Amino acid sequence: MTRISLGIAGSLGPEKAAEIAPYVEAAGFHALWINETQGINALEVAAAVAKETDRLVVATGVIAVDRRPASEILDDLARLEIPAERLVVGIGSGQKPEGALARMEQTLADLRAATTARLAVGALGPKMRRLAAEHADAAVLSWLSPEEASAQSDELHARQPRGSAVLYARTSAVPEARARLEKEAAAYAELPAYARHFARLGIDPLDTVISSPEDRDRYRGTIDELVLRAVTPADRAGEYLDFLPLAH
Repeated sequence: MTRISLGIAGSLGPEKAAEIAPYVEAAGFHALWINETQGINALEVAAAVAKETDRLVVATGVIAVDRRPASEILDDLARLEIPAERLVVGIGSGQKPEGALARMEQTLADLRAATTARLAVGALGPKMRRLAAEHADAAVLSWLSPEEASAQSDELHARQPRGSAVLYARTSAVPEARARLEKEAAAYAELPAYARHFARLGIDPLDTVISSPEDRDRYRGTIDELVLRAVTPADRAGEYLDFLPLAH
């Protein structure tokens, strides 16, 4: 069975994320995934969410380790005291391709030695997916058609039966957000790593987004966890609350 989670922009901030968190939990979502971008500390947002909820898993999607090393992540975990049993630390290689695999493997080893939180790897290409299967608890996949999501999930489980395949799927539930979603898809398509990803799979980024319940249902059963990365008109707290009843 595919678990359904919600993804939000970390730029919403700790206060606003904590405000919506009880509603996310009450709506039955498995986890709240928080995007970390330049200048945003997703763990601080996760800590605020955890304090306002009882069961909701909090996850970072994902912390770039070329920008934030394991020592800094572990300092944050010690300072913020997020319950480890409800935390997924998602990490990614960032924008420096040189030495990315070795850097990720070492970061996972350092984190594994110091925290019992689950570890997830943002895994776009086959080498990073293999590393996720061998050294992490989950692979965070992104920009995939339902067919490719199923294939990559099967690949992960063949290497690591207990591993979890998590798919980030950009989702717009209201027409007003469509322009933002298309702009984000176009921006990703211009990034070299993602351009190679789309070319390798022969897909258009807009073929991977969710705009209706029918789109969402095509992913059920293909993946262990589907993260509906909500693209709203302006990333306001109220817009995420409006999104909740449309997501199930």
